[in-house]
Formats: sequence, structure tokens, C-alpha cells
Amino acid sequence: MTSPIDRLRPTASAHHSAQDLATTFELTVGTGRTAPDAGPGALAGVEIWSVASDNRVVADGDLFVALPGASAHGATFASGAIDRGARAVLTDPRGALLLDEAGERRVPVLVTDDPRNLLGPVAAWVYGAPAEHLTTFAVTGTNGKTTTTYLIDHVLRALGWKGGLIGTVEMRSGDRVLPSRLTTPEAADLQALLATMREDGVGTLAMEVSSHALSLHRVDGIVFDVAGFTNLSQDHLDFHGDLQEYFDAKAALFTPEHARRGVVVVDDAWGRRMTEAATIPVATLSVAGEGTDADWTVTDVVADGAAGSAFTLRHRDGREIRTTTALPGGFNVANAALALAMVLEAGADVRDVRAALEAAGGVSAAVPGRMEVVGTSPRVVVDFAHNTDALSLALAALRPTTEGRLVVVFGATGDRDKGKRPRMGAVAVEGADVVVVTDDDPHGEDPASIRAEVLAGALAARDVVDGAHAPGAPARTVTEVAPRATAIRDTIREAGPQDTVLIAGRGHEVWQEIAGVDHALDDRVEARAALAERDETTKEHGA
Repeated sequence: MTSPIDRLRPTASAHHSAQDLATTFELTVGTGRTAPDAGPGALAGVEIWSVASDNRVVADGDLFVALPGASAHGATFASGAIDRGARAVLTDPRGALLLDEAGERRVPVLVTDDPRNLLGPVAAWVYGAPAEHLTTFAVTGTNGKTTTTYLIDHVLRALGWKGGLIGTVEMRSGDRVLPSRLTTPEAADLQALLATMREDGVGTLAMEVSSHALSLHRVDGIVFDVAGFTNLSQDHLDFHGDLQEYFDAKAALFTPEHARRGVVVVDDAWGRRMTEAATIPVATLSVAGEGTDADWTVTDVVADGAAGSAFTLRHRDGREIRTTTALPGGFNVANAALALAMVLEAGADVRDVRAALEAAGGVSAAVPGRMEVVGTSPRVVVDFAHNTDALSLALAALRPTTEGRLVVVFGATGDRDKGKRPRMGAVAVEGADVVVVTDDDPHGEDPASIRAEVLAGALAARDVVDGAHAPGAPARTVTEVAPRATAIRDTIREAGPQDTVLIAGRGHEVWQEIAGVDHALDDRVEARAALAERDETTKEHGA
């Protein structure tokens, strides 16, 4: 039985003088009206014991780190932070000037050229380097991060560890759960959460690390024991610009500043490049089977459709484990193998792991919104697949066990990488019999315009796919239905009992943002309601 985390900060934390902080990180003291006393005495008597970079969550004892932002400088919110109990402010020269101009002189102002780079290390210092008290695992890649971290956590718990989890779906400290707002929390929040885990007696941490988090220094101040790389494909190019920049952001995890060793899946060119770019020891993993020169290889895969797969993970030194995963699809074999290899690379004994998995039923975990089955007649599956590769893999995983038609309901996210939209439409047509294009999270964009871009790719692909079919073969069906809730309900109502309906793109998410307003929308809730309505209608007609 889980209960909400009622605190995201440790209940107790050592007090530090602002003078020690300034000395440790070579900070200068703001001058002018912001510094009533620029001498050492101004800092020595000021104590801090926590850190915040969001003025809305500042509490007594905080160091408020005022960062430059895209639309406003954090220093403009410093007075409010001080009202809430901030004992000192850390900012850049621009922020110090803004405070000086505002006449804010109630607390010392410490200055550095790039406070964002220092936020993680400063927070780690204030909280006593909590990550060093945990065995830490970080997973990066375009797809599979969430599932792999859940599987790592599953293996560690099977071995008897009390685990922590941080990622897209939720954050956990032991058995206490809190929904996530970001895949990787901001640096100050992350260090506070790690300190809370240490207080809770947590011994391990499995954590998703996004490219955004690496680029924005959210994980600075942590050196993970083992980092893992799943794969890389087009996504987030609205933020990174191009695939090379996207790759470079993820490659930063495989440096001594961020990790001690790594495990990299090398079944594609990006994985092989990652091993070349890494400046830490890296073990390679191939799921392609025997005949590779990887350190770890997956062999003897026996797929059992929706029931998952059995496989053997073998190291070149002779260590091996035969196990299973209940998660369907070849990509989940890769996720399970990566999770297992990372735990073994951290030093776990293969005999202990083998025995633990036999008792735990293999490398499996219920991952919310990841190939989550919410109905069986028709089979309805909700998955987070929100980019081209993930959508293609999800459809490929469901095709062999679909007796009727394979139907997909999906859209594309607004204010994000527009280049993937037509291609997503194309892979939907290539993989499914019926394609329903609807809305994902439009954010600030016009939903109809987003759908039009997806539809353009779908319709172009339909002409090619249908033209390649034998005469008389059923044509692909492409329709547009909005809003999303209507698309889900209509599609499930019209599906046959042997059909599979994949609802893709949002997975575990429960809010849909349209024009800056959040609307309650959970694909799983909508699907279950549609299935209930369908059952009721069937009963009435049967009567």
C-alpha cells in the first residue's frame, strides 16, 4: 500500500554559513545597495540549510538561486523568496544588478557568472552529497527510459534493496509515491529528493535522465554508478536543433562528471557512436543475438505474443542468466536486458540475481501507460509511443498477436518537433490497418493544423502501401476524429472483438493542454468507459 510523499525535502539538514558557501564555490559578494556589509561578517552569521530555484516553493533557511530565464530573470522574484524565508540569494551579475536597482538589501547576495551550472553542485553540497549514499542508475535514450528504470527497480527490489525511482510517470522513495511533473526534476529539487530518500533508508536509485536535463544541468552534482543508453531517434529537435546536438546532449552522461561506468545498446549506429564518444568504461550490449562482439549478448529469445518473451543474457566471460519478461515486443526484451546488465555491471552477483528473478517471476514490472492492456475484447492497449520509432515498434509488437484488424489512435504534440509529424502518419499506415488521427497535447498550436500535418503523411503513405498490396486486399483506412476522447470512444465502439486498438502518444498522462489550459484526459479512463458502454450495448442487444 503506497501513500503520497508528504515532503520533498529532508526533515533535517546540516546548517552551513553563507561564508563557507562563498569560499567553497569561489563566489563574490554583491555590492551597492544589496550589501549592507560587504565584509566577512555579512556572511559568517547567515545560515542556510536548503536550496530552491523556484520562488513559489521557498521555505525558511533556503538559499534562493535566481536564474536567468527565457522571459524573466529569477532575480525579479527574489523579494518574494526573501519574504518566504530565503536567507541568501545566489545569482549572476545581471541578477545582482536587478536586486541593486530594486534596493533589496535584506539578505546577502552571492554572485557567479553562471548560477545554473552551479545549482546542482551547490544543492548537493548543502544536502551533504546524498547521491553518494545510494547506488545510482541513470537511463537515457529516446525510447525505453521509463520501462528500463522500472525494470532496474524491480530487479533491485527482488535482490532485497529498498529502492527509489525518479522519472516521467512518478517519483518513489521506498513505497511512497508522488506524480512527476518533469522526467528529471530541477537540480535543487532533485538533490532535496535524494536527501529525503537517504533519510527514508533508501539504498538504490533508478532514474530517467533526459537530454533536456543534461543540457540544463539538472543532474550536475551527481556521479551515477552506472549509466545506460537505450537508443536514439528523431525527437525533441525543437529544443536541440538537430540529431547531432541531441546525441551530444545524451553523450554527456557518459563522462566522468556524470557517471562511473556505462552500458550501451549497440544494435544501431547511434549506440556504436556512443561507445566511441564515452570517456568512461562502457560495457556493450547487443540484442541482435549471437555473432556480435558485444560484452553482453541476448540469445535464445522465445516470444510468446502478449505474454512476453524468454531470453538468455550472456557475458563474454561466461556469466549468463535465462529469464523472462512479461512485457510484449522485442523492444521490451532490449529494455529488460539493459536493466539486467546494468545491475550486474554495478557489481551484483549473477547467482544472486538469477535466484532473485526466479522468485520474482522474471524481469517484469507494471509500467503505467507503457503497453498497458485495458481491455481484451477488443484488445485495447495504451502506450506512450509519441515519436516515429516508438509508434512503429509498438505496432510491430502487437501485429503478431492480433487476429482481426490492428487499429491505432494517435496524434502529435504541439509546440514540439514538427518534422516528425508526417513520418508518424506514415508509420501508422505502414503498421496498422485502421489509422485514426486525433489530437495529442496541442499546447499553444491550432489542433487542426497539427492533425493536417500528420494526415498528409498518412494519406501519402496509404497510396504507396495500398498500391503495393495484391489486388483485392483490404485498403488501409485513414480517418480524422477530434477531440481525442471522442476518437477513443468511437474507435472502440466500432472495433471488432478480435481487433487490437492501440491508443498511442500520451500513455500515463492525465491532463491535456490546449491553448494554455489543462483539461482532464486519461486515455485509460476513456478506453475503459468506452469498453463498458460497448459491453452494456452488447447486453441490451443480446437481451
